[in-house]
Amino acid sequence: MARLAVRLARTAARPRADERADEGGAPDGSHPGDGRPARAGVFGSGGRHVGSARARRRRQLRKHLGVRSRVTVLFGLGALVLSVAMGGISYFSARHFLVGEQESTAVHTAGVNAQSVRSELVSDRLGEHKTLPQAAIDSVDAPPPGSVVLYYGGHRYATTIAAGTVIPSQLRALVDAGQPATQNLVIGGQPYIAVGIPIASLGAQYFESFSLADVNHILRVLLLVLLSAALVTTVLGIALGRLASGRSLRPLSSVSRAAMAIAGGKLATRLPEAEGDPDLAGLTTSFNRMVDQLEERIEREARFTSDVSHELRSPLTTLAASLDVLEAHADELEPAGQRALVLLAADLRRFERMVGDLLEISRSDAGSADVALEDVSAAELVRRSVEAGLRSLPPDLRRPAVDTSAIEGTYLSVDKRRFERAMANLLENAAFYGGGATVVVATPGPVLPDGRPTIQVAVEDRGPGVAASERTRVFDRFYRGQAAGRRGAGTGTGLGLALVAQHVRLNGGRVWAEDGPDGLGARFVIELPVADEPPVGDRPEASG
Repeated sequence: MARLAVRLARTAARPRADERADEGGAPDGSHPGDGRPARAGVFGSGGRHVGSARARRRRQLRKHLGVRSRVTVLFGLGALVLSVAMGGISYFSARHFLVGEQESTAVHTAGVNAQSVRSELVSDRLGEHKTLPQAAIDSVDAPPPGSVVLYYGGHRYATTIAAGTVIPSQLRALVDAGQPATQNLVIGGQPYIAVGIPIASLGAQYFESFSLADVNHILRVLLLVLLSAALVTTVLGIALGRLASGRSLRPLSSVSRAAMAIAGGKLATRLPEAEGDPDLAGLTTSFNRMVDQLEERIEREARFTSDVSHELRSPLTTLAASLDVLEAHADELEPAGQRALVLLAADLRRFERMVGDLLEISRSDAGSADVALEDVSAAELVRRSVEAGLRSLPPDLRRPAVDTSAIEGTYLSVDKRRFERAMANLLENAAFYGGGATVVVATPGPVLPDGRPTIQVAVEDRGPGVAASERTRVFDRFYRGQAAGRRGAGTGTGLGLALVAQHVRLNGGRVWAEDGPDGLGARFVIELPVADEPPVGDRPEASG
């Protein structure tokens, strides 16, 4: 039996190409006659194109995934790979053990049964009786649904269940040569292992097949369990990755919120100290130190602007008084002197206004801007603000049409002085750069996320308009845009629209620039939230 086991081990280690050949397949994996190519044909030159396309898709996917999503996917893939690897090792180890154990049992059982058949045949020397070999194999205790086939004396004897069983030619050749062998085969759609034992003393060959259905069932159940475990492990890995990435990126979310608050003007924003976390302590300390320096620099610049503006007011007052004296005696000057006086007066008044604007901005930067909110009629406030703004413009300038019919009965809670100043600056901007405002229209606006309704006040002109690339920058300080140079006004200070944005922001609204109707000219829009309507007896009227 020891020699039999060694021979069987050598036979089982051989390639099973002949088994595939017995089933109609070719050794290279192709199937003659059905037109299907060999398996090696899958790896043709087209695989390179498929690989490059997949690489491009992976790069595009990474661009659309955030850091947290990439970490989550990485955790999920890691859990999947680990579970599949462990499941594969477990499955193939179990398969190797179960199949090996079944083969050993089959070889041992076939050897015992072959020895029993040999003993019965040797005990009766009347070999010409054809019923004796059949009776010998019928007496074999073969486990169902196994089958027994005996080749003896040039005849084939088989049990009833093995009547149609075909022994593979390779297996028969090995046993005919006196070598015990095994081979896996499929009978009736079920897997079997066939064992061949030569009976050399009688010139017979004994074959017995054993079913592997139980082993296959166990392996299928094991595979299903391992796949379920891999799925559960992958889901747990994704959940763990989501949780871990969220906790890891939480400090970055805090940094992002703090940076947005600082960009919105809340310079007192700081990150909380990261106690007990040395990895985050450096980030928190560096960020807070950077914001401290930024706040200090902005405050220093605001103080400098305020100090310079205050220092300029005294000499400006003296110059203005001197200018009044000169203008009172302008008739006594030569024509050249009168022209010089007109230019001096225009530049001095422009300088005075710029200093006033700088003082207004510096107070806002320093946080000392006073805001006196009052509930006023929106329509009346818009009309009186337009009237007040037109007084500072040349009298020969065309007056714009004012339409407030859509907001009659609507009330605003605003600082009237700041709203009137914002409207005056928009009218002045239209006069300097757009040939004068053509329409001032007030309409209901969209509802804010907090549920409050709004109104929109638009100032339109028919000038060259504002380029799309400048519609945000025009509200920066001292930015006059390319159109200012083309139109050659030279009258503005570059602070008017910056003050408009500041006044509107302090009133809780926003302002933007867009194209005028039909794409002609510019349209500046102020949007403000509507106040709750006050009682009839408590509705203060807007004053000019």
